[in-house]
Amino acid sequence: MADISVHLALCQRLLDTDAKPVSWHPGHASTRALRASTTAQGEVIVKIHRRPARHTQEVHAYRTWVPALGDRAPRLLATTDDPPAIVITAVPGVPLSQRQLDPESEQDAYRQAGQLLKTLHAAEPPRLEPDWTAWLAERAEYWIRLAGDRITPSYRAEVRAHMRALRELAPLPAAPCHLDFMPRNMLYGDDGIVRLIDFEHSRYDLAPRDLVRLATRIWPLRPDLRESLLNTYGPLTAANENLIQHCAHLDALTEEVRMRSPSPKCSHGSTGIDPLGHPITGSGQP
Repeated sequence: MADISVHLALCQRLLDTDAKPVSWHPGHASTRALRASTTAQGEVIVKIHRRPARHTQEVHAYRTWVPALGDRAPRLLATTDDPPAIVITAVPGVPLSQRQLDPESEQDAYRQAGQLLKTLHAAEPPRLEPDWTAWLAERAEYWIRLAGDRITPSYRAEVRAHMRALRELAPLPAAPCHLDFMPRNMLYGDDGIVRLIDFEHSRYDLAPRDLVRLATRIWPLRPDLRESLLNTYGPLTAANENLIQHCAHLDALTEEVRMRSPSPKCSHGSTGIDPLGHPITGSGQP
């Protein structure tokens, strides 16, 4: 109840003194959000970030890249740094991961998701510098050190081999990325429209990394959904396919460490600086 009071007080301070609570969302990876009703904006979402870095990333994304998605994503209404929080419009729908759809409807949802991702990746011009493959290889070394004896020497060598192969693909352009592009962040409405949410991991990165988790966790059993998404996103080049393969090993490594580590830093805390000098955090793409 205390958390709800904090979120509601923020909404009343930042947006509408007469705001009323509607429902409580425990969220993903300990993020908590309140759905509230307001006079001028209708229902809104009040979200308090666990770390300032995530707050900074999400505010930047909403101000810079998300407007390109139009009404297929929330709008930023208010923000505060103390505590790090945002108020955004509530968009209709439930996570695609919670919908029981027939195959045709699910394929259509993935076609919509592909168009949304394509639009997000084009929201700002690509960047070739700095060398993002080298940075990812350095991130892999960070996670290898963090893993310690929780991974075998052969697995460690395998990850390093993939990171060397990744570096050989350079130079590769970076684009605005979501970095937690999974069905839980795709809201499917009763109108059949897919909308994208949760931009707290968003930053410049290698665009195919947004497809890594789909490629490893969903598409092996549902190749039809891969075809549907790429129908609108566009075909993957050989370099894209190789990048996904190599980065899948980095993603698997970070997931392994987070699952086995008792340290909260592994799942919630800041884990470094990206190539542009911005702090990055856990649970999204490393």
